[in-house]
Amino acid sequence: MPVRQLSEATVNRIAAGEVVERPASVVKELTENALDAGATKIEILTDGGGRRLIRVTDDGDGMTGADLTLAVDRHATSKLNDDDLLDIRTLGFRGEALPSIGSVAHLSITTRHNSEPHAWSIAVDGGEKSELKPAALGAGTRVEVRDLFYATPARLKFLKSDRTEGENIRETIRRLAMSRPDVAFTLAGEERAPITWAAALPGAPGRLARLADILGHEFRANAVEVRGERNGIAVEGFAALPTHTRANALGQYLFVNGRPVRDKLLIGVVRGAYADYLPRDRHPIVALFVTLDPREVDVNVHPAKAEVRFRDPALVRAVLITSLQQALVREGQRAATSGGSATIAAFRPATTTRPGWDWRRSPAYPPLSTHGNAALGFAEAAQAAFDVGGPSADARVAVAEATADLIDNPLGAARAQVHETYIVAQTRDGIVIVDQHAAHERIVYERMKAALEKAGVARQILLIPEIVELDEAAVERVLARADELSRYGLAIEPFGPGAVAVRETPSMLGHIDARALIRDLSEHIAEWDEALPLERRLMHVASTMACHGSVRAGRRLKPEEMNALLREMEATPNSGQCNHGRPTYVELKLSDIESLFGRR
Repeated sequence: MPVRQLSEATVNRIAAGEVVERPASVVKELTENALDAGATKIEILTDGGGRRLIRVTDDGDGMTGADLTLAVDRHATSKLNDDDLLDIRTLGFRGEALPSIGSVAHLSITTRHNSEPHAWSIAVDGGEKSELKPAALGAGTRVEVRDLFYATPARLKFLKSDRTEGENIRETIRRLAMSRPDVAFTLAGEERAPITWAAALPGAPGRLARLADILGHEFRANAVEVRGERNGIAVEGFAALPTHTRANALGQYLFVNGRPVRDKLLIGVVRGAYADYLPRDRHPIVALFVTLDPREVDVNVHPAKAEVRFRDPALVRAVLITSLQQALVREGQRAATSGGSATIAAFRPATTTRPGWDWRRSPAYPPLSTHGNAALGFAEAAQAAFDVGGPSADARVAVAEATADLIDNPLGAARAQVHETYIVAQTRDGIVIVDQHAAHERIVYERMKAALEKAGVARQILLIPEIVELDEAAVERVLARADELSRYGLAIEPFGPGAVAVRETPSMLGHIDARALIRDLSEHIAEWDEALPLERRLMHVASTMACHGSVRAGRRLKPEEMNALLREMEATPNSGQCNHGRPTYVELKLSDIESLFGRR
């Protein structure tokens, strides 16, 4: 077959296939053009999931008649001062965006520049450009796209339902709204009620307000500010506390020079920064904004500019993870506010009141004279939890005078121990319930990390070595990691074909069940990837040891021991959550408690 030159219409449709993947791609291109034009208010209207109508209206600078005529020609742009493709300081520069859209849809543009006495309008239908006409428009630009892909019917077969395409458009606008909190966005369409995000104040407070509008107010209550800079790379944004997570990674957003991108680098960085806090099946919520010299990042590696490539990815990764870790350590004593809300919800009446229903005659609530609590709204399991019998610890009036000055501490003064597992402390404006095992587990873990950084973990030699029997494969796995285990004070050696001998254990753990510890370590080691860095493997070891060396549930504590644990929590980094990502304490404000009893 001989070589031939493709027609202009075919070339435009090929370009459209790269840029216009679905209706959300059109919305992204048009909205980014509005942002580059200096718009402070952008309205997006869609119909039929964007395939019947997409209308984007902005109050930006607009275009003159001459500029509008060129704007719908291929490879024409106002976003490059010269031909330097490495110095991209706008969200878009691709000249074929508008002509590509016009080659597969009915495109009309109405715009007015401040220097013009009136607006101008032009249309492109299936690649055919109309004459420039005068039009009426106050200021800015209005772009309408109708019957998307009518010129390429095959592409319509690959579109999803109107609801799905509408949700993709919504997600696109959400990301752009996150990147520009100073701009007001309105998204409307027959598939949804209108959504408006008002312009926010400049700076971190305004950015957090916009993120709260999009990600929810729970994110705002549990967000930690992230800020860092090194070698011209600046990182700003917010990250949720480790106790406020999701079951997937869809709540992780990365922006590079104001451009929303999907980058695998972010997922790895976030996972590494939260490695000490989260279980494997939970993912944090973060919104990070990276600013650097445009010449240090290539934004043209993806046709839709959804991915970027950094010139020095290792440096960007280091700045991101350091900034995240510092922010988490700074707010490490905080626990998610959702814990208190969930606790309050657990106390709510589980059954609805029916006319003529008397709780005193209900079989679920025995007479008050019988043993047990019969409080309205408590399920039987909840009642059993409060049937504690005698006090677990001596935290009576005699102790109150000695601990009265402790109430002003963040975690207050210990008042009682419930079920020999939970410490109840009183603060100035509420109560705190602490899981003693989870709290001490984090304390021991942080001690081991600090000891390893300084001079290593102190060991204690067992008078009689502990022999632990395992299957041969498990023995080989554990012995292969003997050097790594020894760094944490755990000395083991082979003892026959199916056993290992434990000769030394970390002294800070005191008396521990060596058999259970070795078995747990062998199970964790079986899941390790050989590519996992040594530091991460050591952290896994430390976490497992801390779990076995901490105060166990079921151990009765004295009042001074409980208060000592509270004070250690206040002085320990990351004490708001245990090594597995669970909260170590739940705080109930006095106002929340009063609302339970109808006082508010």
